[in-house]
Amino acid sequence: MLDKKSRNGLVGGLTLLALLLMVAAYFMPIWWVSLTAPNYPKDAFPDGIRIHFHFDGVYNGCKTAATGSRLDSEVIQKDLGSNEGGEREERYNPITDAKKSMNEGAKALDCVHEMNTINHYVGMYPIATGAPVEKPLAKFFFGFFGVMLLAFAVTQRKLRLTILGIGFAAVAAWTVVDQYALGHLASNVADYIHESGTYFKEVERIQAWGHNVAVISNIVIVGLIAAMVIVFLGVWKIQRFQLILAAVPALLPLFFLVEYAAWLWFFGHTLNSWGAFTVKPFMPTVFGEGKVAQFSTYSYPHWGYAVLLLIFVCLAMALLLRRQQLRQGPAD
Repeated sequence: MLDKKSRNGLVGGLTLLALLLMVAAYFMPIWWVSLTAPNYPKDAFPDGIRIHFHFDGVYNGCKTAATGSRLDSEVIQKDLGSNEGGEREERYNPITDAKKSMNEGAKALDCVHEMNTINHYVGMYPIATGAPVEKPLAKFFFGFFGVMLLAFAVTQRKLRLTILGIGFAAVAAWTVVDQYALGHLASNVADYIHESGTYFKEVERIQAWGHNVAVISNIVIVGLIAAMVIVFLGVWKIQRFQLILAAVPALLPLFFLVEYAAWLWFFGHTLNSWGAFTVKPFMPTVFGEGKVAQFSTYSYPHWGYAVLLLIFVCLAMALLLRRQQLRQGPAD
């Protein structure tokens, strides 16, 4: 049996480890999705058209072109589009310029753009349309969870309340300054409206969506600050309420999956009638392999999700130990 001091040390160690993992997880790819089709041959696109989901956005998952691969000299976007200056951008052609290397200008395809291009043919809105409130506000929720874990790691009641008070005040001030004083809320809404209208120029509808994003963002910010007040008061007044400090961050793997599945449903059930092809509303694959027209879809957790599960394990163990302590009396 562990004595009181050893148990407190173990709870604190597990909680601080979970905190460090949580900070790392914010910057990690949590889930990946890939599309494969006959027009994306495996020698040129070994991973298909692949994107990575993070807490703060969706990132390119395609690798840099390999030596001698077809992607060395074939970049679909250069065939279809133009450069930032609006001028036609020519691909490097090793046949007409044999003196240069096959790897001249080789780089990864922007698979986020490529997947948006594919999706819009069936009336699907750009990927950036998803989670317009969650992505820019995720860092503040991680700050909220971080303060909670720091407070849970300590046993002294006064120190715990001090950490919560100062930490929550700092996160609240950071949120208000970032979103309002620095104007990031307004710029996020403007970016959302711009991205949503990339393919389907329904001005009134997209403006209404932008208004909803602004309203919901304000509600979430107020709700976050209110949650801080409730948590502080709860820990102050009720001894067992301290378990909430670790229980809520422990559910990060569940939070991500629920959000991910919900937004996949949105994309599959909010199809624009202007798409080149008409398909019935559908639920994209959350986990595993699926099929849409000639495309095979793959959706699986990335290594960042394993880190979230490790956070859950650490905090579950810490919660069980702290719960046993509370049954026997105060932990401090």
